[in-house]
Amino acid sequence: MKSSALAIAEKLMQINAVKLNIENPYTWASGWKSPIYCDNRRALGFPYVRDFIKSELAAVIFEQFANADSVAGVATAGISWGAMVADQLKLPFMYVRPKPKEHGMGNQIEGVYEKGQKVIVIEDLISTGKSSLQVCQVLQKEGLIIEGMVSIFNYGFEQASNAFSDAGIKLISLSNYDELIQNAKNNNQLNDEQLKSLLKWRENPAEWF
Repeated sequence: MKSSALAIAEKLMQINAVKLNIENPYTWASGWKSPIYCDNRRALGFPYVRDFIKSELAAVIFEQFANADSVAGVATAGISWGAMVADQLKLPFMYVRPKPKEHGMGNQIEGVYEKGQKVIVIEDLISTGKSSLQVCQVLQKEGLIIEGMVSIFNYGFEQASNAFSDAGIKLISLSNYDELIQNAKNNNQLNDEQLKSLLKWRENPAEWF
């Protein structure tokens, strides 16, 4: 039976949400050269894939974080997923901006919330985890309790794992880099040399290329 993580990876690749290019790697905002580019926003344009991912996110929260009072999405990619999941679970929804709004009320957190609420944070993907954890800190400063974070995809970097562990925040990802590579291998999209290069990148992405 195919694992849920592998099924997610397969669907993301089927809709070209994930692209692999070892010869001409992509450049991230951090300046890192990467052989992989993951754009989960594409899934929003494919109703059946969108519904599958939404249901998987909701199932994780229902099973692992049953005490959650509300759902928070990380702007911008986590907003749509968070809103859909909150709707399915019939929970309040809010989202968090990278920085306070520069006009109007100057809000950084948009939505209705109260101190002491237990929140599940929805993220699109996890790389180093830095920006995701900053959102958690914003919520915590407002007196909200972070029950955990659920993401669609996780690159599996050790520094991200350590960062979440240090922050005391449980992270669950629907799929990850290993499952993605396994799916590509199963479908004969990678040869042995390419597989070796992809695994090497994940070990030290800053100096891979």
